[in-house]
Amino acid sequence: MDIQYIDRKTGQLEKERVYGRRALALLYGNSYFSRLFSFFVLPFLARIAWVSMLYGFFQKRPKSARKIALFIETYGIDVSEFAENQFRSFNDFFIRKLKPETRPIVSDPSIATLPADGRYLVFPDLSQVEDFYVKGQRFDLGSFLQDPVLARRFSEGSMLIARLCPTDYHRFHFPCDGTADKAQLIDGSLFSVNPLALRKKFSILSENKRMITEIDTKLFGTILYVEVGATCVGTIHQTYSSNTPVKKGDEKGFFSFGGSCLVLLFEKGRIVFDEDLIRNSQRGIETKACFGQSMGSFSVKKSNFI
Repeated sequence: MDIQYIDRKTGQLEKERVYGRRALALLYGNSYFSRLFSFFVLPFLARIAWVSMLYGFFQKRPKSARKIALFIETYGIDVSEFAENQFRSFNDFFIRKLKPETRPIVSDPSIATLPADGRYLVFPDLSQVEDFYVKGQRFDLGSFLQDPVLARRFSEGSMLIARLCPTDYHRFHFPCDGTADKAQLIDGSLFSVNPLALRKKFSILSENKRMITEIDTKLFGTILYVEVGATCVGTIHQTYSSNTPVKKGDEKGFFSFGGSCLVLLFEKGRIVFDEDLIRNSQRGIETKACFGQSMGSFSVKKSNFI
């Protein structure tokens, strides 16, 4: 099954070139073998951290740097954006930094900005969404947060999901000014977060390893910022200093090799997402966009999602 998204820059519908597509099809496909494998073997492998750690180890070896040139050519990655062009390993390339001018940040304080390069879905009112992303599969906020108090607090709030592909810039940033507390770890499995996997089992988001940070802000209230690990992403790195003021666009951290995702939760009535994000999400289509672009604005007005 093809994965399609809307490129925010061009407004065009594009087909994603999936890294490791054959492996994903094998693990999460609909063939008889895939169904057997996903039922008996995949849950076991996803819960063994050393499987992803071992793969990550090889991506940090000097020999892995040989793959970089072909990877850049195959996926059309713009090298002019790189802050540096010399990498000791494939993982060093994967966690590369970009030149600041390549990701201008919207300066208006009433606008929250996208936290990463990725493919986005937004849900302005979680209480009105009966089926979340996948028809017939409910999203359990309590299981996701592992905190019933927080789950009740954000149950009528808004949610943004950013899916980062292996081809993307893999550092993530703060969407607005505020003060962030220490990230709390919820240990878990390392299933893929590719749509091929999520459409088969959306509860992956509540099963995978994740870190939750509360951010206190002036305009947007309390934001829950959640990094979700995935296959071959055994480590989520936090690079910010907790309990100190942060600025919009400041780096919060980065993922090591692999696909991964971010989930941001806002309290009720605190944000109005941009119309293109809402429109595409209503159709079940992700929007490919870059870190620093507008996510939405602080407003007492509400957007109609349903």
